[in-house]
Amino acid sequence: MPRDAASQVPEPSRSPGSYPSVDLTLHVNGQEHRVEVDPRTTLLDALRDHIGLTGVKKGCDHGQCGACTVLVEGRRELSCLTLAVSVQQREVTTIEGLAASDGGLHPMQQAFIDHDAFQCGYCTPGQILSAIGCVREGHASTPADIRESMSGNICRCAAYPNIVVAIMQARERMEG
Repeated sequence: MPRDAASQVPEPSRSPGSYPSVDLTLHVNGQEHRVEVDPRTTLLDALRDHIGLTGVKKGCDHGQCGACTVLVEGRRELSCLTLAVSVQQREVTTIEGLAASDGGLHPMQQAFIDHDAFQCGYCTPGQILSAIGCVREGHASTPADIRESMSGNICRCAAYPNIVVAIMQARERMEG
């Protein structure tokens, strides 16, 4: 092969799935975290595997159960469907970030305790964060509104009636 022909041979393409990593700055629970991840990494996996926040749960990994719910800029997001790169420089709140600096619980956390709004606890972090979003978004006026707004969060233990009562109580504390 002549030299000129060899110089025109394209470089081998990368094998499927081999992407260069990206450096991200994630703002989680009021702290800045620098992580290096594959650009296809979900927020869920970045939080759990790279930052060590295991309060966010991996349930279905398809956005159907709500166990992975976090707040991004105060709004509910399913972290299993959200790419970590999409929340760079945005504030993310997980269950670990709700407690007050003095260790006091967020009103929603306290209401869940007061009303036994959990049993096994697996769905609880996602339920609590979704409930906070529900109140902030103005979808907690009636029990029916709450049930509709929380319908994306599954509780296999069926603590739904207690969850609704807890949200009603917390709404009063959060708004009053």
